[in-house]
Amino acid sequence: MAINKKLLNTICTTPGAPGFEQKVRELVLKEIKGLVDKVEVDNMGNVYAIKKGTNTGKNAKKVMVGAHMDEIGFIVTHIDDNGFIRFHTLGGFDPKTLTAQRVIIHGKKDVIGVMASKPIHVMSPEERNKVAKLSDYFIDTGLPGKEVKKLIKIGDPITREREFIEMGDCVNSKSLDNRLAVFILIETLKNLKGKSIPFDLYGVFTVQEEVGIRGANVSSLRVNPDFGFGLDTTIAFDLPGASEHEKITKLGEGTAIKIMDASTICDYRMVDYMKKTADKNKIKWQPEILTAGGTDTAGIQRMTEGGSIAGAVSIPTRHLHQVIEMAHCDDIQGSIDLLTACISGLDKYDWSFK
Repeated sequence: MAINKKLLNTICTTPGAPGFEQKVRELVLKEIKGLVDKVEVDNMGNVYAIKKGTNTGKNAKKVMVGAHMDEIGFIVTHIDDNGFIRFHTLGGFDPKTLTAQRVIIHGKKDVIGVMASKPIHVMSPEERNKVAKLSDYFIDTGLPGKEVKKLIKIGDPITREREFIEMGDCVNSKSLDNRLAVFILIETLKNLKGKSIPFDLYGVFTVQEEVGIRGANVSSLRVNPDFGFGLDTTIAFDLPGASEHEKITKLGEGTAIKIMDASTICDYRMVDYMKKTADKNKIKWQPEILTAGGTDTAGIQRMTEGGSIAGAVSIPTRHLHQVIEMAHCDDIQGSIDLLTACISGLDKYDWSFK
């Protein structure tokens, strides 16, 4: 089954820096309309897509899936008299990836800018050999200072500019982290429309994950889930020069079942359940242990009374936190299939400690 690349393209290219997810939220609300029993938005901007389960009374449970809407970006901190813009990062960046990139400053209207720095022609030998720092960069819009200050103010968000393309069996774009998860959760809700599920489902499109899983913490406190699934990208370092033990995951080898990352050790029962569910449904999968970085899974697991039985569906992605992120379409479809199957069969597993 071919994935809906047109929708994924729209989701990836819609801007939404941490704390400024309005346009992505509007898109999500439009796409999930009619798919669930109830939709809510909290004060922080998290979107809750709620589908009622068949188990009620003492057997009633709640399951939460978290997919963050935000993408790494920047915020305007200073505009000089010549119109050059200084910025602060929103999320994690490797400074060298900023070289020769276009960005969009979301002011009174969207303004295109370029990430600029000192030309190599006028650098000293010492400067040429230095590792790039974020402070080396500024944004040039090509506009005079007075015009820039009319359109842009301190505090305006900035996102990266790059088109979505297909490359063989893969898609390539900015912000696959984590718009892939937004897409996968929407497609899962479509799969579940009109079908019975055992427990109440809270599909939560969260905010501000890239600056500290803030939306997931808030929404988990509100939902208080018994079961939880994080939904996010993970590193596919299946590239030249990588040793086998460094690769984390590989493109095209299936969706990944998280065992742990730097912020979460997934519940061993959930890991076992997800593996067995994948095998039962003939879904190709690979294990994921990520020794650095974290996802909404941490908030879903811990920010609830007594904790939740939590795991994560991870989408293998090359070149993370760059504008050339790449994922395999089969892995994306496998992630939709696994999440759908896991939500549907939660009542068929023995969740006791053993």
